[in-house]
Amino acid sequence: MTSSTDAAPVTAPPQTPEVRAIINPATATVITTVAEMGAEGVDSAVAAAAAAFSAGPWAEMPRSERARLLLRIADAIEEQSERLYTLEAQNNGRPITETRAQLSRVPEWFRYNAGLLAAQRYSVLPGDGPYLTYQQRLPLGVCGIITPFNHPLLILARSLSAALANGNTVVVKPSEMTPLTTLALADIIAGTGIPDGVVNVVTGGREAGIRLTEHPDVAKITLTGGTEAGRSAAVATASRFARVTAELGGKTPVIVFDDVDPVSAAEGAAFSAFVAAGQSCVAGSRFLVHRSIYDAFVTALEHRARAIVVGDPAAPGTQMGPLISARQRDKVRRLIQTGVDQGARLVAGGAAPGLPENLRDGYFLSPTVLADATMEMTVAREEIFGPVAVVIPFDTEADAVAMANNNEFGLGAGVWTLDVARAHRVAGQITAGMVWINDHHRLEPSLPWGGVKESGTGKDAGTESFDDFSWIKTIVVRTAAETVDWYGNFGQRRLN
Repeated sequence: MTSSTDAAPVTAPPQTPEVRAIINPATATVITTVAEMGAEGVDSAVAAAAAAFSAGPWAEMPRSERARLLLRIADAIEEQSERLYTLEAQNNGRPITETRAQLSRVPEWFRYNAGLLAAQRYSVLPGDGPYLTYQQRLPLGVCGIITPFNHPLLILARSLSAALANGNTVVVKPSEMTPLTTLALADIIAGTGIPDGVVNVVTGGREAGIRLTEHPDVAKITLTGGTEAGRSAAVATASRFARVTAELGGKTPVIVFDDVDPVSAAEGAAFSAFVAAGQSCVAGSRFLVHRSIYDAFVTALEHRARAIVVGDPAAPGTQMGPLISARQRDKVRRLIQTGVDQGARLVAGGAAPGLPENLRDGYFLSPTVLADATMEMTVAREEIFGPVAVVIPFDTEADAVAMANNNEFGLGAGVWTLDVARAHRVAGQITAGMVWINDHHRLEPSLPWGGVKESGTGKDAGTESFDDFSWIKTIVVRTAAETVDWYGNFGQRRLN
């Protein structure tokens, strides 16, 4: 960083190739500046990570020692937690209460993966004949982690903790808009005894991200972002047979059946649409509601949306903050207007809320509800990434499932029903990597996170993520006492 994150806001300076201003989206003022790194910066970071992997102690460190250091990182994060909460709320605009709830769980990922490492066992494989066959898991090498603006620290922790647990070294490329908590975490990690070069951070934009995905010495890329970015990363890694985990876009359906109280369902499901100002890949942006309770649900959702407190992210009473940028806010506004033009009914939001003077330049948008939509409308098909709930009626269970699956994405889904059999039946029929019943966005370190179709490939979190940061070596040992002489005893029985 070139200036303190505690500095008073100033007018944004001109951007240069060397420095990028980091903006507080609530005030449109500069928090600080960071280096704008490109391909050369990535090359230097990857070289440092490669040297630390091949010559340093990390990959060869006893597993118990690596696990101990991961636990130390978790403790250090907790000690710095209030600083991290404040910094992330300032950088990406999420309310401090929401940010605290999310980031308070970050240490769990390091403890979970430390536990998996400490409990890890290698397989012994059965086979015929006098052979002992067993497997080992070995680190991949240098891993690249590309994180988004919406949940920068949590998403980083998911992959970073698993990568480090397996003995890999890492290069992190945070979103160019929200690098501050990533840089803070790197400082925290540096103070825990992790060897130099194990964790490296590159601050920069598209050029840095492309170079990291294409770098020949990067063995695995974990990326959270847009579908096109994920597609490019998949092509780049496939050319050198590197691994890739990509969590991409979503258009999450939330199905509300007629056996639930529409008011309670609307109040509960509103969280899915408006948490993080709707800037989440699993945001509940398509509410599919049974026609018999449709009007009551829309009315209740309208009331809940209008009651959400939008304002200063630092204020404890704020329930929703700004969008990340003017560009994103304007994009969402255009999509709302497209929905209205195509026949949807605007029942709440759609414009900037009334705010104090110090927030009037921020990138705010009121929680928005578009009712009476159809599946053919743009707002029902495209990812909006803003605080917009699109409500569509359905008539039968089969209709609801068909509508839920009628989209190119498959990341998350929600089902609201009191019928236990229906809940399981419908969840099983929805094509999505994650389905929540009577809740939304629930996550744990042990729950694999990732989607299907255009929503990406691979999993973050869980044992699936932990295992994917290593490769398997199979070792076959012949235990028979007699010697092997195939050609001297030609024709002898051989198992191969």
